[in-house]
Amino acid sequence: MATFVKKNGMKPISNGTISRIDNVENFNDNHISLTGKESDILDVHVQSCLEDTEEKPELDIIISNVVCSFSVRCHLNLREIALNGSNVEYRRENGLVRMRLRKPCTLASISSSGKVTCTGATSEDEARKAARRCARSLQKLGFRVRFNNYRIVNVLGTCTMPWAVKITSFSIHHKDIVQYEPEIQPGVIYKLTDLKATLRIFSTGSVTVTAPSISAVQAAIEHIYPLVYEFRKERSVEEQFALENKKRRFIFTIQETIIGENEGHNENILVEDDESDNSDTSWT
Repeated sequence: MATFVKKNGMKPISNGTISRIDNVENFNDNHISLTGKESDILDVHVQSCLEDTEEKPELDIIISNVVCSFSVRCHLNLREIALNGSNVEYRRENGLVRMRLRKPCTLASISSSGKVTCTGATSEDEARKAARRCARSLQKLGFRVRFNNYRIVNVLGTCTMPWAVKITSFSIHHKDIVQYEPEIQPGVIYKLTDLKATLRIFSTGSVTVTAPSISAVQAAIEHIYPLVYEFRKERSVEEQFALENKKRRFIFTIQETIIGENEGHNENILVEDDESDNSDTSWT
């Protein structure tokens, strides 16, 4: 603990006592005496404060697609769904009926065996909501639908590092783990077996992650960040220009989606809201 010393040579007064010091405006560091132990403690405290004030990197992870699947546990007549359903498309050559939902904006692929796959959601909550809404639509067509075996198949996320990456040097340094074939594809494939995630790293600093959950996507980004940090480089003018155009297109797409949803709501063409889960005994 620092101690204040008076000029008249009196004993030092600790910070815990009540004392009066004249000429506070002229008080400087020469009036403070620190013991060896107190000086070490102060240095450690100052160093920890400096570390806390350092700027930590912040990366935006964009979840662009969440794929889920479920089963209705009954046979589905695809022709009847195509004739009586709304916003559907019958792919006879594939044996599938595709149903589009406006809110959330997803695409459901329905097979005659009762298995349904939904794509296009941007969160796990939206994926589950879209799956239940699709099952409700099938139930309204007269099928004995039971919502069963729901699961998240995979999640696609993207992240852009604040700098470019020397992927050639990165692939050489991690040659036992990564796969890099520039003649086939421009990115480096990095697989994490414990997270069941696959990362594609590009020279522009863009990283694409495919994982079984959103938390696994975040964990994969946190794992790969210190590895690619060692091989960072400044972006060229062309790469910076392309990145800015990509951001503009992404913002424009989001704005168009929001405008389309608002127009659809005003025209009353949205899919009807889900009813209560207890409204039918066959609904679980």
